[in-house]
Amino acid sequence: MRETPVLSIAPIVLPTPDRAVDLRLRVSAPVTSSATGNDDLPVVLLSHGQGYSNNLSSLNGYAPLVNYWAARGFVVIQPTHLSSTTLNLPAETPGAPLYWRSRAEDMSRVLDRLDEIEAAVPQLPGRLDRDRIAVAGHSMGGHTASLLLGARLTDPQNGEEVNLTEPRIRAGVLLAAPGRGGDALTPHVRENWPFFSTTDFSRMSTPTLVVAGEKDDSAHLTVMGPDWHTDPYTLAPGPKSLLTLVDAEHGLGGISGYDVAETTDENPARVSALQRLTWAYLRSELYPGDPAWRTARDELTADADPLGRVESK
Repeated sequence: MRETPVLSIAPIVLPTPDRAVDLRLRVSAPVTSSATGNDDLPVVLLSHGQGYSNNLSSLNGYAPLVNYWAARGFVVIQPTHLSSTTLNLPAETPGAPLYWRSRAEDMSRVLDRLDEIEAAVPQLPGRLDRDRIAVAGHSMGGHTASLLLGARLTDPQNGEEVNLTEPRIRAGVLLAAPGRGGDALTPHVRENWPFFSTTDFSRMSTPTLVVAGEKDDSAHLTVMGPDWHTDPYTLAPGPKSLLTLVDAEHGLGGISGYDVAETTDENPARVSALQRLTWAYLRSELYPGDPAWRTARDELTADADPLGRVESK
């Protein structure tokens, strides 16, 4: 698909009285019509992770993915979750420090208020396709996205099963997302973030591309090594695809921002491959019959020194 100029507007502020602070968003979209010949633009909700940098974990992060997707026909909506260090909320704020439930609720709020968001962005009114919506998330954002795609957990506060599945979402991309709980977690995680302990992917039935780095050991979270990040693929029902990136660590080559210091595996070629493959997956899932995903997989396989490998079920 041809690349077009991108319009990016931020912050869009949604008054949210029942939230610690109002919900702030960035919206990025192609300026011109999509390559399909109309203005029915599909939507990707993007959930940020929890990196060391102050501003990447907010509506200001993930430009390498956002710019690529928006330039090729998607409207990308990025909320700043309550867990963002940019908000500097008091430690006693309910849900702190990771706000796992609030993060997922942010995404449903966005979908509930698409009319308001669309009206706030110049040149966007009348162009959103509300029947083609996807979610993507990196790291902790992958946990958020997995809940919206159908993963479950038990609320450690009351012992109740939590179901935050969002039926309006038709496809997802999990980028270096957390895996299962239980004995896969470090003692620190089990003690301090117990919501991770009961993660259950067995009912995450929405079509999803899981992306894992071959060297992403995430030793501060898991004792299972890099395979932990493949759990959303291996433990969930199909249809699912798994993209394993050769030699990639948690930053997957540098997706959280351009040239950021916290990327331990800076690799522009890896980022380029990930841009193409994630876009192609979402394109084909939201437009059944579109060959983009098959073409991208074939190109990856045909490379003499492939940057990754794909399997599906």
